[in-house]
Amino acid sequence: MNTIPKKMRGVYLTGNGGFEKLEYRTDIDVPTPKAGEVLVKIGGAAVNNTDVNTRIGWYSKSVKSETNEGGASGFKEEVTDDGSWLGKAMEFPRIQGADGCGIIVAVGEGVSQDRLGERILIRSVQQRETSENGLESITFGSECDGAFAEYATVLAEEAFVINSSLSDKELATFPCSYGTAENLISRVGVEKDDVVLVTGASGGVGAALVQLVKVRGAKVIAVCGSDKVERVKSYGADEIIYRGDSYVEKIGKMKVDVVLDVAAGKMWPELLEVLKKGGKYGVIGAIGGPLVELDVRDLYLKDLSLFGSTYQTKEAFQNLIRYIEEGKIKPAIAKEFPLKDIVEAQKAFLSKTLAGKFVIDVTAK
Repeated sequence: MNTIPKKMRGVYLTGNGGFEKLEYRTDIDVPTPKAGEVLVKIGGAAVNNTDVNTRIGWYSKSVKSETNEGGASGFKEEVTDDGSWLGKAMEFPRIQGADGCGIIVAVGEGVSQDRLGERILIRSVQQRETSENGLESITFGSECDGAFAEYATVLAEEAFVINSSLSDKELATFPCSYGTAENLISRVGVEKDDVVLVTGASGGVGAALVQLVKVRGAKVIAVCGSDKVERVKSYGADEIIYRGDSYVEKIGKMKVDVVLDVAAGKMWPELLEVLKKGGKYGVIGAIGGPLVELDVRDLYLKDLSLFGSTYQTKEAFQNLIRYIEEGKIKPAIAKEFPLKDIVEAQKAFLSKTLAGKFVIDVTAK
């Protein structure tokens, strides 16, 4: 086992705002695992919407626009009171990074020494100990320090053993996007032979939704840019609709069993129109804008069910581990960046010009 240093490289988020709030450091104290925790040497991380949203304070109710409008410079609105993922004030400095894969190199009190050397994935959305129904949770890298550093402490029960030939960087693409997607699909109840419309299918979450829906034997109609069609088809999509095209014109009214949405925005009303009677709508993002127009008649006259989802159940995360180990899903990587280039990674992420996840190589100097 390698000697654990006293200092590490990492990225501090110093406040809500633009890229200037991301500070790459080489002198951060390596954390010590407390009781019930393990220390993980991070081998790979990845960029997610939640990293950007937390940085710019997008979760604040004072923000009404889409993520990209404030992605580079933040928002003019005051978000100090409710800018975090939980709608509360953030604590700074914070090491972000919701996605993490690595090796356990130390354990805290009460954790078996047998866990040393385990290769693990970290569950991104973690249940609070006081939660009665599992919905009270925190996000790794938001309410606690995350994977944008060489080392991170993690609750032992949130470090899941993974046996795979994939690299740490490839495995780091899975926890946040795929874990959240699997939980939504399970909660909505996608079944074999369902017709499922997936928005934002070229992004990390979209790629996860397409692949995980196909695991269940359902048909996928995927929405993406015209330059990303082949990539999205490689995930298993059966049909493609170009982003910006009318869902109603391309699909028809009442043709879809399930909608899985990451976009929301101005096109949202059409998503309910394409759903069949008794159809189900599930959402895990609003990159196109959080405020939408709802005609309640679409909801009750068609007996629709609406599902919001963020939390990852342990069962959903264990399903994800099994799919990876069985080779049923694959990483979707757009580009790789060293940790010191976190700003460039987030710029590339916000550009939406590439399909897949943006991976952070924490080991590169």
